[in-house]
Amino acid sequence: MQVLLLKYYRIIIKQNIKNKISFYLLFLLLTFFTSHTFSQNSGKIRGTITDEANGEVLAFGNVLIEELNIGVTTNDKGYYYISSLPVNTNVSLVVSYVGYESRKIEFYVYPDKINKLDIQLSSSSVILQTVEKIGEKIVEKNETDISLERISVRELEAIPKGVETDVFRSLQYVPGVNFTADLSARYYVRGGDSNQNLVLVNGANVYNSFHAMGLFSVIDPEMINTMEFYKGGYTSEYGGRLSSVLNLVTKDGNRTRYSGKAAVSFLTAKGVVEGPIPNGSFIITGRKSHSTSVLKNFFNDETAPFNFYDASFKINFSNPNFISGSKIIFHGFLSKDKLEFNNPLREDYNWSNNIFGFSWFQVYDIPLFSEISYTTNNFQGKVLPNFSSTREKESQLIEHKIDLIFNYIIDNKNEVEAGFQITNLQTKLFIENLLGVYSNIDEKGINISLFAKYKLLQYDEFGLDVGLRYNVAGLTRAGTGFIEPRISFTYTPNPVIAFKVFWGRFQQEITTISNENEVINVFEPYILVPKYLKTPQAEHYNAGVTFYLTEKINLVSEVYYKKSKNITEINYDKKFASDYDLVNGEAESYGFENELNYSNPLMHFSIGYTLAYSYKTVNNWTYYPRYDSRHTLNCALEVNIGSGWKSMLTWTYKSGLPYTPIIGYYEKLFLDPAEFNTNIYNYYFPHSVLGDKNISRLPSYHRMDVGVSKIFDLNYFKVNIDASITNIYNRKNMFYYDRSTGERVNMLPFFVSINAKVEI
Repeated sequence: MQVLLLKYYRIIIKQNIKNKISFYLLFLLLTFFTSHTFSQNSGKIRGTITDEANGEVLAFGNVLIEELNIGVTTNDKGYYYISSLPVNTNVSLVVSYVGYESRKIEFYVYPDKINKLDIQLSSSSVILQTVEKIGEKIVEKNETDISLERISVRELEAIPKGVETDVFRSLQYVPGVNFTADLSARYYVRGGDSNQNLVLVNGANVYNSFHAMGLFSVIDPEMINTMEFYKGGYTSEYGGRLSSVLNLVTKDGNRTRYSGKAAVSFLTAKGVVEGPIPNGSFIITGRKSHSTSVLKNFFNDETAPFNFYDASFKINFSNPNFISGSKIIFHGFLSKDKLEFNNPLREDYNWSNNIFGFSWFQVYDIPLFSEISYTTNNFQGKVLPNFSSTREKESQLIEHKIDLIFNYIIDNKNEVEAGFQITNLQTKLFIENLLGVYSNIDEKGINISLFAKYKLLQYDEFGLDVGLRYNVAGLTRAGTGFIEPRISFTYTPNPVIAFKVFWGRFQQEITTISNENEVINVFEPYILVPKYLKTPQAEHYNAGVTFYLTEKINLVSEVYYKKSKNITEINYDKKFASDYDLVNGEAESYGFENELNYSNPLMHFSIGYTLAYSYKTVNNWTYYPRYDSRHTLNCALEVNIGSGWKSMLTWTYKSGLPYTPIIGYYEKLFLDPAEFNTNIYNYYFPHSVLGDKNISRLPSYHRMDVGVSKIFDLNYFKVNIDASITNIYNRKNMFYYDRSTGERVNMLPFFVSINAKVEI
């Protein structure tokens, strides 16, 4: 039945694509800008929500006016604004945040001014309160965001860690997100390639954001404050990717006292130092690999000579005597990886990221705030062949980006947001082909994008977000002038159910050169889409419903359809030197997602199921991409045992992934320049003959992980001990067949890991 509904949904969408829909959306946007009257008699209140202990902002908290049963969510800077309040009277403001004690404050609403109220919350040992769930329901009732997951640091820590907590690996438990192996933190969202995911840290783009051949993300969870993940349907302030957006904002640092953390696992050692400065705070984090013996579990007992580190810093400054209502931030992020074998017949790898940025957030005396930011990114990667048969490669990406955003909140709670983005991007790629011919590809471009959106939030029963993104100048000639209209709508007929729909267009002008036939892609250089190709484009159609079954239980169901064209793929049919290396293709994906959540003060349980279909068409050949999995089931349980003890359990089931089978072998001559032997017959080795692309499927995958943690609160410091068991029943999940021997290679076996963290 579900399959029939999905196919029907897909056909209906195809039949209803309108050529003039962009014009209608633009007309609607202009109508909203010119049709509102502004009430001057309503009261207004604004402020920030912070942690009482360290002054850290609490993003996405709930702020509720009890008498009016209305509320808002704080933004990623902990800022909130509420209008349409009765003046010359007292009202009750209730603030709640998961893991903190809710707070109720009585305040008097003065007319003809914006009342300011900053609120601090204290941490609670009780994980979840009923009042928090009630507040969430009221705040979210006309919110228009669809396919959005907000993941807190506490939720990251509630997942069995394996080697250690990882930001990207936590996404693998989200419905609609797929992965190809235990051995990779790369993720694929609703049928899109991994290079179609936008990763932002404090507004800066992060490229090749992986350590150890893609096993772990370069982003240390210790630095993260907020984490927003759009599986699709993201609004007009985001652009440049076709599939998803992961928006990460780092911590500001402790504003009340100096503190530090130190942690060690089987793989890394890391530390955090933070504290106050005059009118601000700072935080510095660092992580370094100290042993890679545990990685043998990931590589079938083979040596994994990795060496990597990452570090970050953030300094924020806010002085009302300097610029009232401002917050100025300087931040940076650095990472480097080396993979060096002692064997001269093996190739070596190294790559690095260097990111720096500045932002200025300003709140004005009217209900307007703005943010201007500048970020710069320098990524470099090299493949050093030594005496191996691997060819030399070198890649560099240099990016400079300026963002400016204005947000105005109208007295009737509606919002207007507009801004622009200027990106100067240069990519360099140096490669050697099989004939020993070198190519040096140097491309650069400037993208200028304007965006605007209007959020209609004045009605309790429904909300509307209509926006437009326009590429005034593209990184590529084909990307110039592209219009990206987007619209989302929510309807809440009663307090227990909410319907949401979304439609939007997206464009991407940058891609990676990756070979889908490779089991693990160590090196994926980014390049601008070549001039001889069209830029990749996609349309998203999403629809969902949320059921608030009880104050403790909610069910979220979504269907999606995504059609992509002009995606860039390697030309596997290239026969002559004049043939292009890359070609345009098409992709199509659709699916059905469900997630049930249950929470009470002692436990949290979730179960998610995804039915998904993905297809690619390249050179008139349609096939399943390697990440296509028909059925996915994820279960997660966290129990607060008490006295600082917590236990965690996750279980995942996935139907088999596609792969290209080996149908035969032949003897191939291979001469290695590092050796010499007059007997040429010693250099014949078996070479595999492959069948049709991804025509076969691996066996189904399932795995259970468990973990337990304990916090010891001593006089002057805290100690957190965490133990995890990965693959507790030692399921032999298949990874691939070795193409040289035909031998089966499995994924992670049963193994135990222990992590310790000390906080002063």
